[in-house]
Amino acid sequence: MSGHELIVLGGSAGGVEALSHIVADLPADLPAAVCAVIHMPADGPALLVEVLARAGRMRTLRASDGMPIERGCFYVPPPDHHLLVELGHLRVVHGPKENGFRPAVDALFRTAARAYGPRVVGVILTGMLDDGTAGLLAIKRRGGVALVQDPYEALFPSMPQSALRYVVVDAVVPLAEIGPALVRLAYTSPGTEAALAGTPAHEPEVAPQSLPPDLRVHVQANVPLTCPECGGVLTESYDGELLRFHCLAGHSYSRESLVEQQSQALDYTLWSAYNALSERVLLAHRLMDDAATLGDKVSRRRFESLANQAQHQRDQISRAFTAGQELKDQKEEEGP
Repeated sequence: MSGHELIVLGGSAGGVEALSHIVADLPADLPAAVCAVIHMPADGPALLVEVLARAGRMRTLRASDGMPIERGCFYVPPPDHHLLVELGHLRVVHGPKENGFRPAVDALFRTAARAYGPRVVGVILTGMLDDGTAGLLAIKRRGGVALVQDPYEALFPSMPQSALRYVVVDAVVPLAEIGPALVRLAYTSPGTEAALAGTPAHEPEVAPQSLPPDLRVHVQANVPLTCPECGGVLTESYDGELLRFHCLAGHSYSRESLVEQQSQALDYTLWSAYNALSERVLLAHRLMDDAATLGDKVSRRRFESLANQAQHQRDQISRAFTAGQELKDQKEEEGP
């Protein structure tokens, strides 16, 4: 019986360095295909293929829609596209963002689990927030192997920590041991992974509050929240104990990702208001000067009042930004 034939890796901040380390330990004739998603800027240079090709011996390819999946190949998506898996081939699509990202780790992992079931190995690497948790849960549910980089050595531990909170993974593995573990799994038949390196994972001592058994999967309800990406109404659902949010357009979010995307949307809204008020101040002062030139004291006083009001509102927004940044800096200094 053949071993695990598809390996999927996902990470964010620090992920390029982690992937480079892993691919250096993979042989050119690895009897499995590897797909990887790292969160990258949509307008950034498409250099990941070149970086990984220099770091390792596997054939490294930028995936294209319909490309066949071949053993011994390492696939990465083009910028601003999801990398999805169907049995025997890849899909590359410009679909709705998940967790605010395109490509998203969840999308890759979820489709790999659906297509290859117990023949998949999923690995969560260093990164911020919690993309990949739902996807790793899907892999585990369909009998695949779930690995997580040791968060204590990850440059950014949030993604590994989130996965460990919600998924009973097969092992927590230091970065230096991930490559050798994947090689062993490529030669190990599904269901016989006892030789895994790393620390076996156990149920957390204090599990998140559980739902009743009949409400644990896909409970859906509209919530009074809008999608930060498109403004559509959000629906929430539970996948086991993992809370997820979705909109009709297809955007989806995990808990931490929704908070982050809301924060970005709020920043954009506040800065837009700040700029609009700045323009209102400039316009009011210009009209004050015009009224003074015309000797129109009534209009001048009205525009002066308008300028003062807009200035006051702009100052309030500026103080809110300053206070928010100070609080953020304080939390970063205190640490988790």
